[in-house]
Amino acid sequence: MKKITRIVVTIVVIIASLGAIAKVLSNNKKKSEEQTKIVAQTNATVSVRIDTVSLAIPDLDVVANGNFAPTQELSLAAEKAGRVVKVLVDEGSYVQKGQTVATIRVDQLSVDLTNAEANYQTARTDLERYENAYKTGGVTQQQLDQARLNVENAKAKVDQSRINLGDASIRATISGIVNKRHIEPGSVVSPGTALFDIVNVSTLKLKVTVNEAQIPYLSVGKQVQVKASVFPDKTFSGKINFIAPKADEALNFPVEITITNNTGNQLKAGMYGTAVFDFPNQSAVIMIPRTAFVGSVNSKQVFVSDNGVARLKIVTPGRVLGEKVEVLEGLNEGALVITSGQINLVDGSKVSIIK
Repeated sequence: MKKITRIVVTIVVIIASLGAIAKVLSNNKKKSEEQTKIVAQTNATVSVRIDTVSLAIPDLDVVANGNFAPTQELSLAAEKAGRVVKVLVDEGSYVQKGQTVATIRVDQLSVDLTNAEANYQTARTDLERYENAYKTGGVTQQQLDQARLNVENAKAKVDQSRINLGDASIRATISGIVNKRHIEPGSVVSPGTALFDIVNVSTLKLKVTVNEAQIPYLSVGKQVQVKASVFPDKTFSGKINFIAPKADEALNFPVEITITNNTGNQLKAGMYGTAVFDFPNQSAVIMIPRTAFVGSVNSKQVFVSDNGVARLKIVTPGRVLGEKVEVLEGLNEGALVITSGQINLVDGSKVSIIK
């Protein structure tokens, strides 16, 4: 009997405990729902960041990098076959256009010229004899014409022999510095054999690229400041001599700048150079952060905060300058443009500004 009584008491205690637990859970649920309502009411506004629309002078100055290249460079090659007799310049030597830099053995070429000149004199003598004979009827017109043709052929061979003999003296075709010598005295060369690499660094080229925003302010002949990384304290004067009419794959426009080297030709081809494009006298325009646009600049949509309410505006964007975008129409100076949080906004949403 006592055992049954204990069981009943235990069951009653368990039931009472479960009832107490259920009551606590019910109270907690009510409190949670009340807190959720309070939070929902508190978060009825969307937190956003803003930027005040103002007039600003766009910073169009741009720095573009590239490598210096020579305005002229040439791999001088042999035009005739033969053995090199003399090499008259060495690497680092400065040569003038037309200067003899090497000679090839000319013995056979001299003999060829002597024979050609002798044949030419013989042909001239024969022509004089035929002309005299023709006056007395001793030769025909055909024989006289043939004698004249022989003189012309002989003269052409003399000219060719002189050219061949002249080709034996290798002459520089541009002025510059010998960057590399490929031959030594005694070298046997054939037509096309590389002899010298000549580089003219009195003027240099710097090829850079600029984006489309800068192109309207550039023109051929415009002066540009140029710096070399190895001479940080020196500034060189350059001039634009080419602007590509078509953009490259990255939608940038190649620009070529010519730079006059300084005394001593301190700038060398292959050095790293920087062109500084200066665009002064720009007018102040409305500029807003790129992040203000909904999605992208192409959407032409921005939100502004108007007395705690988000208003959707359609604007006309202009130039994109880094992280800033010019606005041509749709915004007035002093407006509060929303720069973050737009994903949660619709026209008319209440907003709270994050300081």
